[in-house]
Amino acid sequence: MTDPTSLTLVRRLKAPPERVWQAWTDPALMLRWFGPHHTQAEAAEGELRLGGGFRVVLREDNGERHEALGRYTEITPPTRLVFAWNWASMPERVSRVTVQLRAVPEGTELTLTHDRFADSATATRHTRGWTESLEKLLALIGAAA
Repeated sequence: MTDPTSLTLVRRLKAPPERVWQAWTDPALMLRWFGPHHTQAEAAEGELRLGGGFRVVLREDNGERHEALGRYTEITPPTRLVFAWNWASMPERVSRVTVQLRAVPEGTELTLTHDRFADSATATRHTRGWTESLEKLLALIGAAA
Protein backbone atom coordinates (compact mmCIF):
# COMPACT_ATOMS: atom_id res chain seq x y z
CA MET A 1 0.00 0.00 0.00
CA THR A 2 1.28 3.46 -0.91
CA ASP A 3 1.70 6.01 1.87
CA PRO A 4 -0.62 8.95 1.01
CA THR A 5 1.63 11.34 2.94
CA SER A 6 4.70 10.74 0.77
CA LEU A 7 5.77 10.86 -2.85
CA THR A 8 8.52 9.21 -4.88
CA LEU A 9 9.67 10.31 -8.34
CA VAL A 10 12.33 8.61 -10.48
CA ARG A 11 14.08 10.27 -13.42
CA ARG A 12 17.06 9.43 -15.64
CA LEU A 13 19.50 12.15 -16.62
CA LYS A 14 22.26 12.20 -19.25
CA ALA A 15 24.86 13.38 -16.77
CA PRO A 16 27.13 11.70 -14.24
CA PRO A 17 26.02 11.66 -10.58
CA GLU A 18 28.62 14.32 -9.73
CA ARG A 19 26.99 16.81 -12.10
CA VAL A 20 23.48 16.07 -10.81
CA TRP A 21 24.78 16.37 -7.23
CA GLN A 22 26.18 19.79 -8.08
CA ALA A 23 22.78 20.91 -9.41
CA TRP A 24 21.25 20.01 -6.03
CA THR A 25 23.96 21.57 -3.88
CA ASP A 26 25.25 24.65 -5.76
CA PRO A 27 22.92 27.61 -5.10
CA ALA A 28 23.86 29.24 -8.43
CA LEU A 29 22.67 26.12 -10.28
CA MET A 30 19.58 25.73 -8.09
CA LEU A 31 18.46 29.18 -9.23
CA ARG A 32 18.24 27.80 -12.78
CA TRP A 33 15.86 24.90 -12.12
CA PHE A 34 14.37 24.86 -8.63
CA GLY A 35 10.60 25.41 -8.47
CA PRO A 36 7.53 24.58 -10.55
CA HIS A 37 6.96 26.03 -14.04
CA HIS A 38 4.96 29.02 -12.82
CA THR A 39 7.79 30.14 -10.51
CA GLN A 40 11.27 31.58 -10.72
CA ALA A 41 13.87 31.02 -8.01
CA GLU A 42 14.89 34.49 -6.81
CA ALA A 43 17.37 33.43 -4.15
CA ALA A 44 19.11 30.23 -3.12
CA GLU A 45 21.63 29.75 -0.37
CA GLY A 46 22.90 26.88 1.67
CA GLU A 47 25.58 25.60 3.95
CA LEU A 48 26.29 22.05 2.76
CA ARG A 49 27.25 20.36 6.02
CA LEU A 50 25.39 18.18 8.50
CA GLY A 51 23.01 20.48 10.33
CA GLY A 52 23.66 23.25 7.82
CA GLY A 53 20.69 25.13 6.50
CA PHE A 54 19.38 26.04 3.08
CA ARG A 55 16.88 28.60 1.85
CA VAL A 56 15.19 29.03 -1.54
CA VAL A 57 12.87 31.91 -2.38
CA LEU A 58 10.42 31.31 -5.23
CA ARG A 59 8.37 33.98 -6.97
CA GLU A 60 5.22 32.92 -8.80
CA ASP A 61 4.21 34.51 -12.11
CA ASN A 62 1.53 36.44 -10.17
CA GLY A 63 4.20 37.95 -7.88
CA GLU A 64 3.44 35.81 -4.84
CA ARG A 65 6.60 34.72 -3.00
CA HIS A 66 7.31 31.47 -1.13
CA GLU A 67 10.32 30.63 0.99
CA ALA A 68 11.46 27.03 1.50
CA LEU A 69 13.83 26.27 4.36
CA GLY A 70 15.54 23.21 5.69
CA ARG A 71 18.50 21.52 7.35
CA TYR A 72 20.80 18.91 5.87
CA THR A 73 20.60 15.66 7.85
CA GLU A 74 22.61 13.34 5.57
CA ILE A 75 25.25 14.20 2.99
CA THR A 76 26.98 11.44 1.03
CA PRO A 77 28.46 12.96 -2.15
CA PRO A 78 27.59 12.23 -4.90
CA THR A 79 24.93 9.65 -4.12
CA ARG A 80 22.63 10.70 -1.27
CA LEU A 81 21.29 13.96 0.12
CA VAL A 82 18.67 14.12 2.88
CA PHE A 83 17.20 17.29 4.30
CA ALA A 84 14.34 18.56 6.41
CA TRP A 85 11.93 20.76 4.44
CA ASN A 86 9.37 23.36 5.44
CA TRP A 87 7.81 26.53 4.13
CA ALA A 88 8.69 29.65 6.12
CA SER A 89 4.95 30.37 6.38
CA MET A 90 4.37 26.99 8.08
CA PRO A 91 7.42 26.27 10.28
CA GLU A 92 5.54 23.62 12.26
CA ARG A 93 5.07 21.43 9.16
CA VAL A 94 8.49 19.85 8.70
CA SER A 95 8.80 17.06 6.13
CA ARG A 96 11.81 15.20 4.72
CA VAL A 97 13.36 15.06 1.24
CA THR A 98 15.72 12.27 0.18
CA VAL A 99 17.60 12.54 -3.11
CA GLN A 100 19.29 9.30 -4.19
CA LEU A 101 21.64 9.34 -7.22
CA ARG A 102 22.73 6.10 -8.88
CA ALA A 103 25.12 5.81 -11.78
CA VAL A 104 23.59 4.00 -14.75
CA PRO A 105 25.07 3.43 -18.24
CA GLU A 106 23.29 6.48 -19.73
CA GLY A 107 24.09 8.79 -16.78
CA THR A 108 22.24 8.98 -13.48
CA GLU A 109 19.04 7.60 -12.06
CA LEU A 110 17.61 10.13 -9.61
CA THR A 111 15.09 9.00 -7.01
CA LEU A 112 13.41 11.77 -5.04
CA THR A 113 11.33 10.82 -2.02
CA HIS A 114 9.50 13.50 -0.06
CA ASP A 115 7.76 12.11 3.01
CA ARG A 116 6.36 13.00 6.42
CA PHE A 117 3.74 15.36 4.98
CA ALA A 118 0.93 16.46 7.28
CA ASP A 119 -1.72 15.07 4.91
CA SER A 120 -2.31 13.60 1.47
CA ALA A 121 -3.40 16.94 -0.06
CA THR A 122 0.00 18.42 0.77
CA ALA A 123 1.71 15.40 -0.79
CA THR A 124 -0.37 15.87 -3.95
CA ARG A 125 0.58 19.57 -4.25
CA HIS A 126 4.25 18.76 -3.75
CA THR A 127 4.08 15.98 -6.35
CA ARG A 128 3.19 18.59 -8.97
CA GLY A 129 5.85 20.98 -7.71
CA TRP A 130 8.62 18.40 -7.70
CA THR A 131 7.52 16.94 -11.05
CA GLU A 132 7.79 20.36 -12.68
CA SER A 133 11.06 21.16 -10.89
CA LEU A 134 12.57 17.90 -12.15
CA GLU A 135 11.39 18.74 -15.67
CA LYS A 136 13.37 21.97 -15.40
CA LEU A 137 16.38 20.04 -14.05
CA LEU A 138 16.15 17.60 -16.97
CA ALA A 139 16.05 20.52 -19.41
CA LEU A 140 19.14 22.02 -17.75
CA ILE A 141 21.20 18.82 -17.55
CA GLY A 142 19.62 16.54 -20.14
CA ALA A 143 17.10 13.73 -20.05
CA ALA A 144 18.17 10.16 -20.71
CA ALA A 145 16.25 8.20 -23.33
